[in-house]
Amino acid sequence: MVFDYYRRLSRTQQKIYRQSDGIMSIRLPDPKSLQKVVAAIDQELRRDERGALQSACQALISSMNSQLQSPPARVTVLDARPSEDWGELHGLYEPAEENPLAHITVWMRTAQRRKVVAFRTFLRTLLHEYCHHLDYEHFELEDSFHTEGFYKRESSLFHQLVPIQLPE
Repeated sequence: MVFDYYRRLSRTQQKIYRQSDGIMSIRLPDPKSLQKVVAAIDQELRRDERGALQSACQALISSMNSQLQSPPARVTVLDARPSEDWGELHGLYEPAEENPLAHITVWMRTAQRRKVVAFRTFLRTLLHEYCHHLDYEHFELEDSFHTEGFYKRESSLFHQLVPIQLPE
């Protein structure tokens, strides 16, 4: 599927877009081994412990990089999301261009009410930014576009880390 902005891209960018769109999932070799750290992210988010939450997020990203044999990335968790007239920023990925390590930043509170965000929303944001990291560092794409394939990769990671829980 091609999103509307595709037509405004250069031919080179369109080629990268199509490459990204063709990658539908990311298979973690051992997702079960990561579920404890995912539970720690949930727990620290509920406890409203930014430092411990950042450590748990870093542990998850480092473990996934290890499993996928991808270069490292630094994770920072900040308090309230920045917002302007364009909306709120949930997460940010900065490639390792000027810095020795790529950098993932996520915010743990909403901009207006400053409430801690829901676990699933927070984890999806972290995985979204991590998918940008994988685009550059694992798949070696020259750019990272929001393609249908990109969102499917994000979902594939989420569903491996948070198995479906059936109602009792």
